[in-house]
Amino acid sequence: MQFQELITKLGKAANNNSFNSNQGLNPQIKGVAAIDKATAGTLSYVEGEKFATIIATTQASALILPPDETLQTQASAREIAWIATSQPRLLFAQAIALYYQPFKPDPDINPTAVIAPDTRIGQDIYIGANVVIQSGVTIGDRVCIHPNVVIYPGVTIGSDTILHANCTIHERTQIGSGCVIHSGAAIGSEGFGFVPTATGWYKMEQSGYTVLEDGVEIGCNSAVDRPAVGETRIGQNTKLDNLVQIGHGCKIGRNCAMAAQVGLAGGAIIGNGVMLGGQVGVANQVTVGDRAIATGQTGITGNVAPGEMVSGMPHIPSKLYRKLFVMYKRLPEMYQMYKELKKKSQS
Repeated sequence: MQFQELITKLGKAANNNSFNSNQGLNPQIKGVAAIDKATAGTLSYVEGEKFATIIATTQASALILPPDETLQTQASAREIAWIATSQPRLLFAQAIALYYQPFKPDPDINPTAVIAPDTRIGQDIYIGANVVIQSGVTIGDRVCIHPNVVIYPGVTIGSDTILHANCTIHERTQIGSGCVIHSGAAIGSEGFGFVPTATGWYKMEQSGYTVLEDGVEIGCNSAVDRPAVGETRIGQNTKLDNLVQIGHGCKIGRNCAMAAQVGLAGGAIIGNGVMLGGQVGVANQVTVGDRAIATGQTGITGNVAPGEMVSGMPHIPSKLYRKLFVMYKRLPEMYQMYKELKKKSQS
């Protein structure tokens, strides 16, 4: 589409995200690309001044820029069309959606699917090859269930949810509307519950429930366990990356984000808007307050206050961690100084 047409469509998608543009250029925009890989006919974006040097070399025909006159002037000097907004990355994400839509098959039920006769199925759904849906399942409208998905008895799935190939939804699971469960994920699987005895381990049956609220997304090969009693709950619009483990009885708030290989032990409570970097571990029964952030590989062993940013193992405030890391790198030098001082004191 032409650049000016793209501006119009982005204006409708931006939800009052105000922006301006240089109106003098109107190139054909055929797609989107990273700024350092862009070619003629593509749209890319810049988030800040550190990318200013790339504007001088990019081959993109149009850019989404922050409200920075210097960057805008640089783009105009190279005759690159531009849009300026306070949220360049968000607008770029909305632009991607204009050029790419994820694969979603037309409504259909494959004849190889095994569906219990008491399953309640909504309108306009897709059920792929070799899907197994057991007794008492309820499926909302426009749900898409890709091949080889297994749904255990009594599961509820809200409208517009997508279950990708080879995921498993265990009994006593409730999935809201607009959720996405990626391939290989196991939702509502048994929590790790064993009681030690004199003769070994006694298995504690996991009779609780797993609840995913509306808009939750679960990455590939992740697991969300159900508890012995009560429920494991993931709040509205929370996003989990691949290989994330949510232990039994965890409570996760709304709008959280957890990167790959995060692990929550049983009973952890995560507030709203929390962000956990890759490989963060959270000990059992720990509470992480609203809007807290943990950087990658942090080991959270105790409660974290709302809004706090933590790092390290065991976790400490990130500012302190950075100071200690600088000192850590100087330990060989400091140790050498110590040896020299000790030698002088003994002479």
